[in-house]
Amino acid sequence: MATRAKKPESPSLFAAAGLDHDAPRPLADKLRPQSLAAVVGQDHLLGPDGALTRMIETRSLGSLVFWGPPGTGKTTVARLLAHATDLEFVQISAVFSGVADLKKVFDAARERRETGQGTLLFVDEVHRFNRAQQDSFLPVMEDGTVVLVGATTENPSFELNAALLSRARVLVFRSLDAAAVEKLLVRAEAAEGRALPLDAEARAALIRMADGDGRASLTLAEEVWRAARKDEVFDLATLQEIVQRRAPIYDKSQDGHYNLISALHKSVRGSDPDAALYWFCRMVDAGEDPLFLARRIVRMAVEDIGLADPQALVVANAAKDAYDFLGSPEGELAIANAVIYVATAPKSNAAYKAYGAAMRAAKQGGSLLPPKHILNAPTKLMQQEGYAAGYEYDHDAPDAFSGQDYFPESLGRQSFYHPVERGFERDIRKRLEWWAKLRRERGGG
Repeated sequence: MATRAKKPESPSLFAAAGLDHDAPRPLADKLRPQSLAAVVGQDHLLGPDGALTRMIETRSLGSLVFWGPPGTGKTTVARLLAHATDLEFVQISAVFSGVADLKKVFDAARERRETGQGTLLFVDEVHRFNRAQQDSFLPVMEDGTVVLVGATTENPSFELNAALLSRARVLVFRSLDAAAVEKLLVRAEAAEGRALPLDAEARAALIRMADGDGRASLTLAEEVWRAARKDEVFDLATLQEIVQRRAPIYDKSQDGHYNLISALHKSVRGSDPDAALYWFCRMVDAGEDPLFLARRIVRMAVEDIGLADPQALVVANAAKDAYDFLGSPEGELAIANAVIYVATAPKSNAAYKAYGAAMRAAKQGGSLLPPKHILNAPTKLMQQEGYAAGYEYDHDAPDAFSGQDYFPESLGRQSFYHPVERGFERDIRKRLEWWAKLRRERGGG
């Protein structure tokens, strides 16, 4: 299900797509850039020293993967690259194409190549192809039958074959900043011959609603023009009523999910309750499962706070239980309380590191037996073998501390847990130092 666009003889790319200029088209389609210089928001790729600019100057285009959020110009840039390098532009979508479609596209590209015409094959949503389908691109990429340009909103490191990635350069498309979206709105006003009927506050809000998506900003502008009566100017409240609001760009199973939970976790670790609350609310607003967030906060309590404040785990678990009991929307407040608590608690990863170190020792040491003096001796044979011999009952020892060694004899005494001088662990540290002193005095090592 490929669509082909002939290389235009005039600057218009709509003719290349076989479109009638008089046919009704969305504003975003009408304003599709006609040259690479007209693309906004991707100066790191298309500026004077940009990666794509350098490729075009040398007229040497290798296979590429465009990675970035929707509405940042990936399709447009691919089409314009084909024009700039005299390649036939062929577009397919991984959503609608299968192996048979790919074979037809490759065969056509081979025939085209025999006449001296190269092909730029643009694959939208390339990450939706399975591993075997992705592998089918490798031969035609290697022999130059096609220059592949794949577009994806997902992290290529996770979604694309290593073999395909090794043959293509990944270029990152960035979300449009406010200045870039404003530039698009100015172009739209020039094309429509009228200003957007928004006051300054409403215009700024519309730019924020676009969420870095150029196509969405033009769609929102169209909605505003459709809704406005003669001489009407919308304020912020009216704008929100008219266009409602865009759902946040956030896929709970993909990059947005992992990026935001990482931001929340690191804000907690960095003891910034305000930033932590912001990222928590971003995820709740996007429809994240509050119980997933509650579980992650429990993780933060044990990983980043640990015994510096043992109450953190209690609070985190209580927040989870409160959400189970209250449900939405009241239950989210309990989790928000836990977010603030863990963000403001003293931090220590000493227990986390001690667990890792002890686990490594356990794995490396093998099946070492405990020392015989701490083994029970319920039978005469065990007593004859020395089980329990020499064991000192700590409660009968001075200070309720015998100072004996409890590690396997072949391993020797180890030290895994090193509490920090923060929170409750300061007290634990004092106890450990006192016990270490007594152990030395009593010959326990």
